[in-house]
Amino acid sequence: MNYRSRKVLNVAYEFGCMLQLPGCEQTHGEPAHSNQPMHGKGGAMKAHDCFHVPACRSCHRELDQGRTMDREMKHATWNRTFGLYLPELFNHLGVK
Repeated sequence: MNYRSRKVLNVAYEFGCMLQLPGCEQTHGEPAHSNQPMHGKGGAMKAHDCFHVPACRSCHRELDQGRTMDREMKHATWNRTFGLYLPELFNHLGVK
């Protein structure tokens, strides 16, 4: 089963881009899903919606289709950003 929630994804639009890759547009984020199988990614199926980070369109595109990083670098970048985003998300939602 792949978990979907528009409510969860909408939170990403309330944050600025957190990926901050070269060429970042410094705009509000959109949900950039993990591209890792351990997060539910497989074939044409996106990862579960809980595994997203806010990214501007440019950084999101670079993460998904860019050629400046190999797969391992993309995964490491996404993982680092998720580690920063999750506490911010809980704080934003008032979760203690």
